Amino acid sequence: MLEKCNIMAFVATLDAARAKEFYSDKLGLKMLEDTPFALVYDANGTVLRVTPVRELKLAEYTVLGWRVPDIVAAIDSLVAVGIEMKRYSFIQQDEHGVWTAPDGTAKVAWFQDPDGNILSVSQHEH
Repeated sequence: MLEKCNIMAFVATLDAARAKEFYSDKLGLKMLEDTPFALVYDANGTVLRVTPVRELKLAEYTVLGWRVPDIVAAIDSLVAVGIEMKRYSFIQQDEHGVWTAPDGTAKVAWFQDPDGNILSVSQHEH
């Protein structure tokens, strides 16, 4: 049944105003709704609900990611609006913060939203 339904993404925030500035202004997502229950965005056809919470338990992994055609261009646009790319000591990343999969078919770079949620951009060969 669900294979024919659209997926909806969720991310939590402690500060809706700060999240609104990040997701609207820095990432450029189109806002659909601004309610006390969620900031709702159109993320290129996927609904993203940024939900205010009283307590945030951060995941140690990527919670949202965007597949991009040109990862360096995507990183440049993020850095241009003040977003810092995340560096990890346990993987090898290039000067842009890009990690390349061992088989070379995927490139990934990470950044964080104002609440510390880990987000990514990735470029895939297939």
